[in-house]
Amino acid sequence: MPNPLFKLGRCVATPGANAAMANSNESPILFLGRHAGGDWGECCEKDKAVNDSAVNGEARIMSVYLTSKGVKLWVITEWDRSATTVLLPDEY
Repeated sequence: MPNPLFKLGRCVATPGANAAMANSNESPILFLGRHAGGDWGECCEKDKAVNDSAVNGEARIMSVYLTSKGVKLWVITEWDRSATTVLLPDEY
């Protein structure tokens, strides 16, 4: 991941997210790299602005992506940067 904007901490993925990424033949590294690089994906403009502010602060950062098969994934980094989770919205 070139030039990450923040630390991801421990990276984990839920069973549903792992299955969705395997089904689309995509690696979690793709989504984690986009997230750490400040590409917030399908987030609304308000949430993108919140993420931009959170990069240098102590707030949670959340991105929304679609796999190549159209499955929605959330990537959430905790406020203390201890962990980042890739999950399906219904696994939240």
